[in-house]
Amino acid sequence: GPGAGPGPPPGAAQGPALPAQAAAAQTQDFDPVQRFRLLLPQLKESLQTLMKVAAQNLVQNSSIDNGQKSADGALQRFDKSLEEFYALCDQLELCLRLAHECLSQSFDSAKHAPALVPAAPKGEGGPGAETLPYTQYLPLIKAQIAGAKDIHNALLEGTNKITGKLPPPGGP
Repeated sequence: GPGAGPGPPPGAAQGPALPAQAAAAQTQDFDPVQRFRLLLPQLKESLQTLMKVAAQNLVQNSSIDNGQKSADGALQRFDKSLEEFYALCDQLELCLRLAHECLSQSFDSAKHAPALVPAAPKGEGGPGAETLPYTQYLPLIKAQIAGAKDIHNALLEGTNKITGKLPPPGGP
């Protein structure tokens, strides 16, 4: 339907774009929150159209049932309006799921790797970069390795249960 397909957002500049503008537009295309904000007015408009078509069809069918009119009048199809509305709802749902997944990954990243190990000597790092000294970073890496081993052992145990194999002698 109109506005449901991929394409430039309304009001986007036509013609050659500068590299900075192209990068900003590309970032905007992948930002699920921005995409949601662009689709929300379209959803509102689609819902208004859907309700208007439904009301017109209801009045037309009521008039036909009461014998006041014949079925000659051409009306907009309700199923097409409903399909457009559902397509926009599906796009909004995908945007929200993607935004939720990005947020979850961001939280997990911050939780499991809260700071960076400095690769350059002090004073050469970027401004505002939060880094840990190597001695503080070692326990974080050890915890991540232990977590990976736990996951590996759990997966191995699960596969062994599924396939019916016994664990190797000596334990995991």
